[in-house]
Amino acid sequence: MDFFYGKRHEGVSSNKGLHPCIQSASSVPSAIDDEGSNRPHGVRSAKARGKKPVGEGKDLSQFQTMWSIKMQDSVTKERLSKMMLLDSLIAKQDPLQNYEEALKKKLITELMSD
Repeated sequence: MDFFYGKRHEGVSSNKGLHPCIQSASSVPSAIDDEGSNRPHGVRSAKARGKKPVGEGKDLSQFQTMWSIKMQDSVTKERLSKMMLLDSLIAKQDPLQNYEEALKKKLITELMSD
């Protein structure tokens, strides 16, 4: 019956004598312990981070900054796409069709105005 008490040898009271499958009472969190003092350090810090109040203004400003960067990126990508299309029209060896010539002129005016 020594196995159920977690001791290999009778008379040994150190934690080294505990069976590996059975945890000591200090390593098992109790229902009374609400602070989580027996949790590992990472769990404790994650729980504490969840309790901190989040600044709404800070999140909003971060979102607005991210949104403005995203919009600038979108404008830059669109401009680059137009430049690539114009480059392909200019590099074309064959005579351009009417719609291609009109597109080329339109792209030139748009890119020069920006």
